[in-house]
Amino acid sequence: MTPTRGSDAAVRRDAKMRRRKVLTIWRDDHVGDIIGRIFLDAAGQGEDGIIDCLRQYLGVKAKILKAELMRDRVTVEVESRGFSEESTHLAAAAHSLRIKGAPRNAQSLFYEALQMDPLNEDAMVGLGTLLTDLEKYDEALPILKRAREVAGDRVELLRALGHVGHLLDRMPSAKGYFERALELQPNDPATRRALNALGRPPEQPPEEPRRRVRLVSKRRKS
Repeated sequence: MTPTRGSDAAVRRDAKMRRRKVLTIWRDDHVGDIIGRIFLDAAGQGEDGIIDCLRQYLGVKAKILKAELMRDRVTVEVESRGFSEESTHLAAAAHSLRIKGAPRNAQSLFYEALQMDPLNEDAMVGLGTLLTDLEKYDEALPILKRAREVAGDRVELLRALGHVGHLLDRMPSAKGYFERALELQPNDPATRRALNALGRPPEQPPEEPRRRVRLVSKRRKS
């Protein structure tokens, strides 16, 4: 049976809505929650138990394709259905509203963007930053953690996590985020200042390597 044009369009539309992404979920970000259980008792949980914990954390919109558990993190390949283009437009509109001084409207649009595409990292970062600006630190922290899992380690994102951790008086976590940011960008002054504020002794930037110059005298021609 030859498929109709309508069915072809439906298949293409369905494929367009599907996104695959590999997430990295860090153990230190989930001490005491459902993901933390995986690392505490991996053998006791078993494969089914681990997948069940991941499903509960990631939600029904993320279909788990593959997961790999390591000592300090678990990587999860997921497939999610969503409207990525529409979500991107909403996130951009939310950013614009935030800049214009309409944080409440921006917050609503960020949430709507994430409803359309749960893997929209720009919407996650924007929402987490906005919630920090509104001093809703307990709400901002899990959003920023999820953004890190989707987007990977970025200096700005790690600094944001460290800042919120500091404000919530979670000093070891805050220090860990800032130190990771410094690993990625060793000479970043903002990260160094943040670490110094947490009581870390200031470090001197690495010295420029010394260059050996061989001097060759020029003899005058007689």
